[in-house]
Amino acid sequence: MKLFVSLLLLSLGAAVACAQGSSSTKQYRDMSRAERLDFVHEQARRIAREISGSDYEFTTAFEQDIMKQVSWYAERVGPGGENSAKRDLRPVVERGQARAPLVNAVFRGRNMSPVIGLYIAWIESEFVNIETPTPMGSKGMFQFIPSTGERFGLSSADLLDVSKSADAAARYISLTIEKFKDDPMKEALALLAYNRGEEKTARDLKVLLNDQNKRCSICALTADRSKLDETFRTESVFYVPRFFAAAIVGENPQTFGLQAQPLSSY
Repeated sequence: MKLFVSLLLLSLGAAVACAQGSSSTKQYRDMSRAERLDFVHEQARRIAREISGSDYEFTTAFEQDIMKQVSWYAERVGPGGENSAKRDLRPVVERGQARAPLVNAVFRGRNMSPVIGLYIAWIESEFVNIETPTPMGSKGMFQFIPSTGERFGLSSADLLDVSKSADAAARYISLTIEKFKDDPMKEALALLAYNRGEEKTARDLKVLLNDQNKRCSICALTADRSKLDETFRTESVFYVPRFFAAAIVGENPQTFGLQAQPLSSY
């Protein structure tokens, strides 16, 4: 009987300790600016290892760009007044949970990190399979334009087939990673090219990269955005920082008050 009581007390103690440990995770909203920077510094490098298998040497300025995007997402957790249906991040994560098993399977099937597929879909469409074409004609969860879709064997109808468009996205990223294979941040450049196009991204690198900044090419492009065209300055400059921010939120949902597991775990 004494042994039973002792074991019971040990079990209860372990359960309490576990509960205290999970509840002790500091919420992003409660962190100081310095703590947020440390959190982003650690998590951005973890995401980089997930997508590349190696360490990225981000500049402090680039990490601050990521943090701005993380904070933007954090501010969207919870009702947002009249526009709450559009602003609240919780439905985004719920859609992500529903889509994650398929996206994860497709990207793993292409020997790629599912983190890439998940957070391209997040920043492109917030996991909505968008039927109405944009002014550029892009449709679907991965927002392919028809010409790019055709390049990867997608018909107009296929742009709305999540499985086929996810596979096309995986092939596109794989192709552009190979294109930038000599760059230590080839995966980040492939992400940028998904938004900007391969040729424009290659041209930007020729304009701005040098021996001093080449260890973080994506940082160099972002830092010298004023030397690039208006489309880069107003749109593409935010794409990779927003990808990392979405991945930080989606892989650490409980730090942001979101009741979910990391999306890559589904």
